[in-house]
Amino acid sequence: MIDKKRSMNYHVIMKVAIVHDWLVNYGGAERVVEQMLVLYPDADIYTLVYDRKKMAKHFPPEKVHTSFVQRIPMATKLYTKFLSLMPKAFESFDLSPYDLVIASSSSCAKGVITSPNTRYLAYIHTPMRYAWDLYFDYYRRSGAITRFFMKRQIPKIRQWDYISSQRIDSVVANSNYIARRIKKFWKRDASVIYPPVDTDRLSPNNYPPEDFYVVFSRFVPYKRLDLAISAVGQLKGKLVVIGSGSQEKGLKELASKYREADISFTGRISDSEVKVYLQRCRALIFCAEEDFGIIPVEAQACGRPVIAYGKGGALETVVQGKTGVFFAEQTVDSLIQAIGEFEGLEKEGAFDPKHISRHASKFSARRFREQLEKAISDMK
Repeated sequence: MIDKKRSMNYHVIMKVAIVHDWLVNYGGAERVVEQMLVLYPDADIYTLVYDRKKMAKHFPPEKVHTSFVQRIPMATKLYTKFLSLMPKAFESFDLSPYDLVIASSSSCAKGVITSPNTRYLAYIHTPMRYAWDLYFDYYRRSGAITRFFMKRQIPKIRQWDYISSQRIDSVVANSNYIARRIKKFWKRDASVIYPPVDTDRLSPNNYPPEDFYVVFSRFVPYKRLDLAISAVGQLKGKLVVIGSGSQEKGLKELASKYREADISFTGRISDSEVKVYLQRCRALIFCAEEDFGIIPVEAQACGRPVIAYGKGGALETVVQGKTGVFFAEQTVDSLIQAIGEFEGLEKEGAFDPKHISRHASKFSARRFREQLEKAISDMK
C-alpha cells in the first residue's frame, strides 16, 4: 500500500512534467495521462499538438505546453504527416526546471532531453511500429509519395529512436509483449505496469447473457473486424458492431452479404450504452493483435468472456477456458472454430461472471497508480 502521508509530502516538493505524444483525441493512452495527473495534479503537460476543443475537458489548457508544430496550419489534423519534425519538437522542450519527468509514449515523446539531476521515467505503449516491425506493412499500404518519404526518413528515425531511448532512466512497458519489443529494438530492460482500466465503472448485470456477440473498435484495417462479421455471418448468428472509422462502408457491405445473419451497426455510442451491450452479450469478439487491449478487459469487468486472437496483449488479460478462448490465426475458419469451442464451454458453465469480473479488477486504475508510484520511488 502507498504511504499517503509520505506520498503527499513527496509530491508537494517535486516539480513534475508529463510528456505525451499528442492530445488530439481521447483514448487509452490519454487515460494513462489522466491517471498520472491523479498522482501529480500540479504537473505540467508537454505535447506535440493539442486540440483544445476536443481535449480541454480532460486536460485544461493552462496545464498544456505545445511544440512549434502547433503553429503549423491544421496541425491537429495533419500531425502524423510531420514525423520528420517530431524529434526536434520534443528535444526543444526545456525540462531543466523539473525534478521528475514522466513520458507517455508510442512515438517520439520519450525523446525529450532531461538534466542529470532530473529523474526520467518513460511509460512505453509501444516503440514506433511504423519504424520497426510493421514498417513493411505500412510501406505496402502507402501511396507512391508516402513511400518516397518513408525510404528517406525512416532509417534516420530508427537511429534517433534508438539513441533517444538510451536517455531514459527507467523504462516501463504496458505489457510483457511490449517489454520484449523494447528489448529487441532498444536493448533496454523494462518493467511492466498494465494500463489503467476503469473497472470501478463496470460490473456484471447479474442476468443471463442474451444471444448475440459484440465487437467494439475503431473501424481500421488492423482491427480485423471483417473476421468477426464473416465468421458470425457464416454461422447465421447475431452480432452487434460498435464504433466507426474509415472502413465503415466496406464493413457494412460485407455484412449485407450475410442475409441470414443478424448483423447490426450502432455507430459511435456513449460509454453507458457500450456498458449495457457488454453486460448483455454472450461474448466480446476481439480480432486484433494489440499491444495491450483495454476493450477485452472492459468486457471481462462486465462479467463477459472474450473470444480473442491469441497474440499480443490479449494473452496477458484473457485466461483460456476461464475468462475466454483464443483463436490461433487471423482467419475466418480459425475464429469459427474458436466460437464453437466457446459455445461448448459455455454450455458446461465454464464462464462465471463474478470470477471473470474479479480477474478484470487486476487491471484497475488504482493498481496502475500504486505500481507507477512505486516505480518512481524506486528510481535512484
